[in-house]
Amino acid sequence: MNFLKTLGCLSQSLLILFVGLSLSNAYAAPPAKAFGELPVSLDADISPDGQRIAVILNNNGEYGVYTARLKGEDKEGVLTPLDRDLNPLYVRWVNKNQFAVSFQRNDRVFGTPVVTGHLYVDDVTDSKDGRLIFKDIVRQDNNTVVDWLETDPDHILMAYSKDIFDPYPSIYRVNLKTFKHTQVQRFKVGVERWKTDNSGVPRIGQGKTKNGIKKFLLFNQETKNWDSYEDYPGLKADTPIFGFLKNGTELIIGDYNDRDTLGIYAYDLNKRRITRKVFHHDNYDANSVLIDQDEEKILGVRYIADEVETELFDESATVLKEMMSKYPDYSVNFLDQTEDRSTIVVKMSHASDPGGVFLYSRKDGALKLVGPTYNILHKDDMGDVIPVKYTARDGEKISAYVTVPKAVETQEDFKNLPFIVLPHGGPYGRDYKRFDYFAQFFATRGYGVMQMNFRGSDGFGKSFENAGRSNWIVMQEDVEDATKYLFKKGYADPNRTCIAGWSYGGYAALMGGAKDTEQRYSCVIAMAALTDIKDAKRDLKKYRSGKFAADDFFGEAMKDSDIRKANTPVERADDIKVPVFLAHGDNDANVHFDQFKRMKKALKKAGADGTYLAFEDEDHFLSRQENREEFFIELEKFLKKANGTSEFMAK
Repeated sequence: MNFLKTLGCLSQSLLILFVGLSLSNAYAAPPAKAFGELPVSLDADISPDGQRIAVILNNNGEYGVYTARLKGEDKEGVLTPLDRDLNPLYVRWVNKNQFAVSFQRNDRVFGTPVVTGHLYVDDVTDSKDGRLIFKDIVRQDNNTVVDWLETDPDHILMAYSKDIFDPYPSIYRVNLKTFKHTQVQRFKVGVERWKTDNSGVPRIGQGKTKNGIKKFLLFNQETKNWDSYEDYPGLKADTPIFGFLKNGTELIIGDYNDRDTLGIYAYDLNKRRITRKVFHHDNYDANSVLIDQDEEKILGVRYIADEVETELFDESATVLKEMMSKYPDYSVNFLDQTEDRSTIVVKMSHASDPGGVFLYSRKDGALKLVGPTYNILHKDDMGDVIPVKYTARDGEKISAYVTVPKAVETQEDFKNLPFIVLPHGGPYGRDYKRFDYFAQFFATRGYGVMQMNFRGSDGFGKSFENAGRSNWIVMQEDVEDATKYLFKKGYADPNRTCIAGWSYGGYAALMGGAKDTEQRYSCVIAMAALTDIKDAKRDLKKYRSGKFAADDFFGEAMKDSDIRKANTPVERADDIKVPVFLAHGDNDANVHFDQFKRMKKALKKAGADGTYLAFEDEDHFLSRQENREEFFIELEKFLKKANGTSEFMAK
């Protein structure tokens, strides 16, 4: 298998145009096919000397790494196309001439679908093709970089196991010129993830053994031994580690500290105790920490409320404050900056604007477009996203987000809309106010869209998440209560409201249709849906630690066979009385394709009005552009057949 194609020139220049984030145009409904376009600009990075930029670009449905000079007269770029079966994750310059691109691909091991990782390195000053770090070796962790060793531009630290089935990786120093590997840390049973300090020394090992026992080891700088977390009061086996400070003597950890939400704390490894609170929110879990380049201080903390919030502590983080002040409605995701910090590259978007990748000059405040997220989806055509709260049947307040079609301009217009109830996947993820191409597709077809954070969603504290994790029935009831809220408020047309979802969301959609004794829904839409819990448990057991993962994932309630059967879509196909749109990729490693086949068979046996799409050589996310385009084209046809054309769809 050739992972990379030969070098070629990009047919059109996407780099770099001056842009304003708000353009005034009459709105229109983009064609359904436009929502199937893969993101145009996926990631970008600037070389350490600030001379070059590397961008992962979608060129007519296939990704490549586009490199170009930022300075000087010769700014013509070169595209290194990736094989169409590869799903790129990020690009990073490892020194001023070499870049690395990390990607995944779907493989099969003994017939079981798996996702494998790979790392490709190329030198822009060398006419020879770049190469994979590992040639012809299929492992899941071939792209795990433990440390980029910024002070050693010719090496990186990678973690991998020499045996494809060994889950416990050793750490190797990889020479990026010769591609020779030297072991620097031997594997330890139970350690699946390694973390180094700012000197590149392995200091933390975490994971679990094959029988599910969690492990957490810390390297003692004085004794040169690996200690167990049990020797450090206050640390737990699954304590989140965000980084090191003070030459590796202080850990930045996540801790509940007898509260329901996760906060950020400093743990002194010499004193062996938490020494100070960095941040703790009453309602939301902290999820990331901003640490300065020298790892001397914490600049800020991020958490998700209705939007991604950044709490900045230090005045040196002026560029983020500057951009947040200039573009208050936008989410600013920092990607990279030059060594002199004069130019930064960011990804910016907001709930109604897919945005793109930009260069920002700290000198004059100029913002330049590297590439848009999508070519055809524009802010002026997208619906507004409004945070709401509704009360579940037991009194719990549930946060949700309603996307309103562009044609709805006043509060008076916001009534009796055709609606899509859209529970998120995971199920232990969450929704927030951000650009969601799936939701916006429905909005541009003239539908309101309701996305709710049912119990089980993360970020709201452990009791809220555990309430769903232990009982999927509660999660489903929260989805049903969101639909009731829409009808009670008069927002949704009871004759033109469908339930839709992807992955777990597809499961919730099918179960919503099966339990719809009050005929709330006019159709069901399920993409890559989990449909058979018993079979899904068997599928999980094909993977390492699958038995323990299955018990944790499906929760306590689903251990009861009667409850499981009553909440399994394939067992309830006879109860679905409305048209069903069912789609799946045949190489899905997240939810196996046999889940689709079982549900299709059950629906056909029940005499259901079904539309079925099976995509060949396709994964869980519809990563092939032609398949994603077909999905939205066929979905639009299905909606028109089920509900007619919405009067709220822009012409």
